[in-house]
Amino acid sequence: MNTTDEIEISQSEWETMRVIWTLNGASSKQIIAILAEKLGWKASTTKTYLGRLVKKGALSTTKNGREYVYQPLIEEQVAMNNATSGLFDHLCQHKVGPTLATLINNVELSQSDIKELINELNQKAKTAPEMVKCNCLPDGCDENCEMEEMK
Repeated sequence: MNTTDEIEISQSEWETMRVIWTLNGASSKQIIAILAEKLGWKASTTKTYLGRLVKKGALSTTKNGREYVYQPLIEEQVAMNNATSGLFDHLCQHKVGPTLATLINNVELSQSDIKELINELNQKAKTAPEMVKCNCLPDGCDENCEMEEMK
């Protein structure tokens, strides 16, 4: 399974991949039925996204009788990590902390998720700088960037 290549996946392709990751591979018939029920997609829509994902190297396909079976070629957690890193690479470093705080407040987390986050933050705090350097401009930013962070 591909774990290193970053493959850009659209929102609709994510929906398709989630089905395949959850089932650890699935037939076109299964995928079409699930996405029709979940999102109201027509078979042709699902087939289009499956074809795109095969072309991108995210899925492999084999013919089994009259239908196709799709297997993921990229790991779900790796794809999620790459997508998240890509998003945060585009944010002002001064605003990453508040953005993460908002994210944490807006998602449902289990007790074990929260404990893991606390442990990660405690480890990160040991070596974290007092303040992160702005990455908006080559020479950093002016006081407006920092002023917005403090609001």
